[in-house]
Amino acid sequence: MSCPICGKPGSTAYRPFCSRRCADVDLARWLGGGYRIQTDEAPDPGAGVPPEEDGEDPTRH
Repeated sequence: MSCPICGKPGSTAYRPFCSRRCADVDLARWLGGGYRIQTDEAPDPGAGVPPEEDGEDPTRH
């Protein structure tokens, strides 16, 4: 199996990647939203907003 990032032969230590570098490139793409799927749905207005930034007092229960 070849590395999905660079095409070199994969390494058993980093399967399916050939190296730590290619594994990290793939992880960065996931974390950066590079692999997201487009949709027609409207985004959730409260999604991704930490509690302390949503206008509520985080110390109140």
